[in-house]
Amino acid sequence: MRNEGSRKEAVAARVVSPGKNGKATVRDISVIVETDLDIVGARYQGRTLATAMGFSPGDATLIATAISELARNIILYAKRGEIILKPLARTDASGLMIVARDKGPGIADVQRALQDGYSTSQSLGLGLPGVRRLMDEFEIVSEVNRGTQVTVKKWKR
Repeated sequence: MRNEGSRKEAVAARVVSPGKNGKATVRDISVIVETDLDIVGARYQGRTLATAMGFSPGDATLIATAISELARNIILYAKRGEIILKPLARTDASGLMIVARDKGPGIADVQRALQDGYSTSQSLGLGLPGVRRLMDEFEIVSEVNRGTQVTVKKWKR
């Protein structure tokens, strides 16, 4: 069984490290998602990273919620996958990119899967449409029998 306390300490150590100029830098984080505990861990890491990057508490919560939905989909449909958290910087803004990818069955009808209320698992069907609403940018690529990759971005206000 994983020790949640030591896991949280390890996350914080990986998220912020001294940069070349002495300032703190934030690095990419990758989380393998196979269990409900991994959903909690990915959510925690996303919130920790968002906070370290200076996102507001409200935006950090939205990011954590999106990660939860994406990680839950990985377990529900593909059984195993990965969540990647990547800080973004451009001249006019900084943000966070979240990539959820798996090698599961894929989505046969992506447009239908993005409709509110559609679900193949008898859930409420709020996952992908909800994630799309929470984030600033949303992209999904899925191939039947090859897997799915969802890439979302949140920009700091």
